[in-house]
Amino acid sequence: MTFQPYLEAISKQIQNTAYGEQPAELYEPIRYIMSLGGKRLRPLLTVLSTNLFIDDWQKSLNPAIAVEVFHNFTLMHDDIMDQAPLRRGKPTVHEKWNANTAILSGDVMLVNAYELLLDVEPAQLPRVIKRFNRTAAEVCEGQQLDMNFETRTDVSQEEYIGMIRLKTSVLLGFAMELGGIIAGANTATTQLLYDAGVNMGLGFQLKDDLLDVYGDPEKFGKQVGGDIMANKKTFMLIEALLLAEGETKQKLNKWLSLEPGTYDTAAKVAAITEIYTQLGIDKIAQTMADDYFAKGFEALENLPVSSERKRPMIEFAEFLVGRES
Repeated sequence: MTFQPYLEAISKQIQNTAYGEQPAELYEPIRYIMSLGGKRLRPLLTVLSTNLFIDDWQKSLNPAIAVEVFHNFTLMHDDIMDQAPLRRGKPTVHEKWNANTAILSGDVMLVNAYELLLDVEPAQLPRVIKRFNRTAAEVCEGQQLDMNFETRTDVSQEEYIGMIRLKTSVLLGFAMELGGIIAGANTATTQLLYDAGVNMGLGFQLKDDLLDVYGDPEKFGKQVGGDIMANKKTFMLIEALLLAEGETKQKLNKWLSLEPGTYDTAAKVAAITEIYTQLGIDKIAQTMADDYFAKGFEALENLPVSSERKRPMIEFAEFLVGRES
């Protein structure tokens, strides 16, 4: 894989990044969550976007790490809100320590992200900070919408796509846009990068919804069926509520109405998964994810750089499309 050397450089940079030392209880959770790995797709998108235009892609490493630190900060706080027990197959920070520690460590991570962004050229800094601030606010808006949807029964597919665009996709768009800014690309080109990232992000999240139901627990790293257990308004559930009729609809609504602790969770996951399969929701979700990935590839194809220069980025995008974790 041509993107592997860039990924190795990012991993090394993360290992060498200092977040702080004392008090240890504040900084150890940061080192812990940053050491859990993950796909590192956001910093990789920044580095690969820089590499599209200039050979000195290493200058984007610290800003790329800033995006990853911010992403992990949001995960640390999201896990508290979702009461999630696992992250990348390991205990979440609030489980390993406690919720207060996870909140405070996450706050410091946001500060760390700004410090790492300061590594961009001074002339680029105002634009980078402005775009980062807008993106960070949108991610929070998306998370609030996600929580709002938990108590609603009338969430539309359009609303769901708007929510995941904010919660997940805009950060991928910013990651790519950031690489273009660092490389000195013009506004039209950085917009193409942003569009590519947003569309790939939408495809990525829809694929994530699929994997939460149908993924291999050994590969997925998170609790398979977690969205079903939480009655989370994913694309899968929203589509099922639209398509289910008669006895199938009654069965689905019965499972959704049960209070936590009053049913066997494995039975609920199995029953709702069966409904999804029966209604063909898995195929519908895969088709929609593929459509967004195609839009992402189209934006990449329109970038004014050679095919050879695009090769690492294209290979990584193809890897995202075929992922199982």
